[in-house]
Amino acid sequence: MLKIIDKYILKRYLATFTIMLLMFIPIGIVIDVSEKINKIIANKVTFSEVASYYLDFTIYFANLLFPIFLFLSVIWFTSKLANNTEVIAILSSGISFNRFLRPYLIGATIVSIFALIMSVYLVPSASLGFKSFRTRYLDASANAQIQTDVTNVLRQISKDEYIYVSNFQQVSQTAFNFSMEKFKDNKLQYKLNATRLKFNPKDSTYTLYNYTKRKIGVLGDIIESGEKKDTIFNFDLDDLIPEIYIAETLPLNELNKFIEKERERGSSNINVYLVVLYKKYSLPVSAFILTIIAVAVSSMKRRGGMGMNLAIGIILAFTFVFLDKVFGVLAEASSAPPLLAVWTPNIVFGILAVILLRNAQR
Repeated sequence: MLKIIDKYILKRYLATFTIMLLMFIPIGIVIDVSEKINKIIANKVTFSEVASYYLDFTIYFANLLFPIFLFLSVIWFTSKLANNTEVIAILSSGISFNRFLRPYLIGATIVSIFALIMSVYLVPSASLGFKSFRTRYLDASANAQIQTDVTNVLRQISKDEYIYVSNFQQVSQTAFNFSMEKFKDNKLQYKLNATRLKFNPKDSTYTLYNYTKRKIGVLGDIIESGEKKDTIFNFDLDDLIPEIYIAETLPLNELNKFIEKERERGSSNINVYLVVLYKKYSLPVSAFILTIIAVAVSSMKRRGGMGMNLAIGIILAFTFVFLDKVFGVLAEASSAPPLLAVWTPNIVFGILAVILLRNAQR
């Protein structure tokens, strides 16, 4: 008897969640196409590029919004069970509420594992394709799309070293108005300026043009200057390109290496990368918390029926997403610990889940 009920609830859990995804993702694609079709046509984007973009679009947003879809799907089919008095019949047969919850938790485990696999293996490449397409075709004018220059780049390449360029041309691999500063114990050791910095890919060296290097001394400064000089630096050419969304596009092992590299450099953007890393684990866990809340909210009959349960569910779901975004931005833009900020929505809703579950058990 119990196995039949478990299979019945688990089947409804997974089927409703899948249908919810299959319903809303195409709607999102249609809305996006209607908004972007003019730019796609104007930029003469090929069909294969558009198809690849919307495949990445599907994976990217399915991963981003799956907590909402999961939450609403559980409320939807559990409310139907409650309205048909099926929940009352199950609990009246002597099954405890915790036992009734077991197939839901099995379903949450399956969804969580799938979401974790997606975030580790599929989402990084989908994020790269999705954001690269938007940057190339949708978020810039036709002239800007063919530009590969970046301006006003300031990067911390180690704990004590900083570089700045006013303009960097990726095609020619040349930086203009280059500046490099070295500090020790918060005191400037030397400053290097050059009107132009050229990368030499054959031997991975750099050529300085019209350079001046000032070493700060106790008795006096030492100045070295010249028209041209070949040298080696301890930064990569990619350090001159702003890291806009690189963390989201890296697989888990590469992301860990990247974060370690940035931490050794003393990067000021380290919190941004840590938020991306921690969310890979926090989102799958949210499936369990939201499932428990959804069952506790929708397992009892209410006045207003399913509509009332869905209204409560929508409010709670968007509150969760709101907290997730707020604390994510807080961790990126302040000194707040990224781990605590990322897990705060799960902690808050976890406490809410315990309260609602105890109330439902009564």
